[in-house]
Amino acid sequence: MAEYRNAGARTVPAAGTRADIDQGLRSYMLKVYNLMAGGLALTGVAAYVLYSLSVTGEATAYQVRPDLYLTELGYTVFMSPLKWVLMLAPLAMVFFLSFRVHKMSVQAAQATFWTYAAMVGLSLSTIFLVYTQESITQVFFITAASFGALSLWGYTTKRDISGWGSFLFMGVIGIVIAMVVNIFLASPALQFAISAIGVLVFAGLTAYDTQQIKEMYYEGDGSAVMGRKAVMGALRLYLDFLNMFLFLLQLFGNRN
Repeated sequence: MAEYRNAGARTVPAAGTRADIDQGLRSYMLKVYNLMAGGLALTGVAAYVLYSLSVTGEATAYQVRPDLYLTELGYTVFMSPLKWVLMLAPLAMVFFLSFRVHKMSVQAAQATFWTYAAMVGLSLSTIFLVYTQESITQVFFITAASFGALSLWGYTTKRDISGWGSFLFMGVIGIVIAMVVNIFLASPALQFAISAIGVLVFAGLTAYDTQQIKEMYYEGDGSAVMGRKAVMGALRLYLDFLNMFLFLLQLFGNRN
């Protein structure tokens, strides 16, 4: 998608336009962060609402803990084949958005992003069954603080970290392969290693993606191109935050 990369050579802006460019960049990055934050908020609300509707303290036929039971909705969502739809649908959505965003209107791209964030929330509602709400909250704030510091560094650093891309991408592929292998091995040691490496990889991606999103900005872009860039930038940072949160939760979350 050539339109999402700055051209190799740009004319150097006149000194009088520097302030306008800086203001435009700040507005663009603010839109990216607002979209990302809105997506995370929607994910959290969707996850908690589905969890709340899926469990009850009253005895039913579907007991998950001594003090917790599944409702009919909970059984359908967590125990029936529908669970695979909830798990795989967000993956299909993110590929659809990545490959089709350059042909969408800004409104359609944003609507797809919001839909994706809500579907991720539905698929993640099971974390409330596995981890205590206190530990989920604590890990969320740890992730938010870490993400903010890493993203700020990626935005402000003068160092070119574009060379990190291939290394970090290979790290993601390695993590995915290791996770698939561990489905069969069920090794706690391997799971710990995956989680620790996952935190490091997505910490690096947070800084890397922030710098790349900043470099994608071009003051000559029209509002439509700029809007689509902001959606894709928000999606990249959303995925970085979400994955770092989940890996930290596996490391530090208290299980029910």
